[in-house]
Amino acid sequence: VQLQASGGGLVQAGDSLRLSCAASGRTISSLGIVSWFRQTPGREREFVGYLRPGLSRTYLTDSVQGRFTISRDNARNTVNLHMNSLKPEDTGVYFCAARYNFPVGAYARVDIYSNWGQGTQVTVSS
Repeated sequence: VQLQASGGGLVQAGDSLRLSCAASGRTISSLGIVSWFRQTPGREREFVGYLRPGLSRTYLTDSVQGRFTISRDNARNTVNLHMNSLKPEDTGVYFCAARYNFPVGAYARVDIYSNWGQGTQVTVSS
């Protein structure tokens, strides 16, 4: 599967943004997991959340719970990250990643994903 992330931009604190991860070569429904990560210069790539297509289940890390949600659009074959009440600390390059099976207990690990999209920059000004 090939992934392409888009939707980043420059926004102010408190604003909203929607990122999309478009899949080609496979349907989202056929994947075991689609995850979002983010990275800032000098720091490791950080897990943000995932969609488990088979169960239509989502999970978001504590720092974004209540502000971010994940959805999917089967018609467009995309997984979307809806970001509300953005904070300057949300700034970073956002990546989507996928696996064909669900990595029980390991979904936050960068090294277990073999399919990555290019990143999209999100900058939140204060």
